[in-house]
Amino acid sequence: MTIASYLKKHTEALVKDVGIESACEITGKSKATLGRYYSDSDEHDDRFMPIDVVAQLEGSSRFPHVTAALADLRGITLSYDGEKRNATSSGVNQDVVALAQRFGMLMAEYNQAIGDGKISINEAKRLLRETLAIQQVLLEMKLNLEEEAS
Repeated sequence: MTIASYLKKHTEALVKDVGIESACEITGKSKATLGRYYSDSDEHDDRFMPIDVVAQLEGSSRFPHVTAALADLRGITLSYDGEKRNATSSGVNQDVVALAQRFGMLMAEYNQAIGDGKISINEAKRLLRETLAIQQVLLEMKLNLEEEAS
């Protein structure tokens, strides 16, 4: 699969995720124009969805299809956080507490997973989810520290 066909496939997934009618309303583009962005016919080979249109549609989609495709092409792994925290971070102190809680959850998952001496695929996925949650808390902590330092 070429880069172009890969991007077009994910562009189509994005439009279908939002729905063609909704995508037209959101972007102000016609069905024909949106269709050209993911068409695999030779006459539309060099036609791709503009990045501002991608951003508009991904704001209404359930998943950032095109962004994830671009990351895949660069060998970058994205972590999509489908669940939002109850409260946004209000500072480093709250971040430290959240970090300690998340680390405790990770250790509990690890203890349960290693209990039989082998980590199964499902256990590894749970550990990965907790690791990604810790990563998110650390990112928020970094942003709060940078804000306090400036």
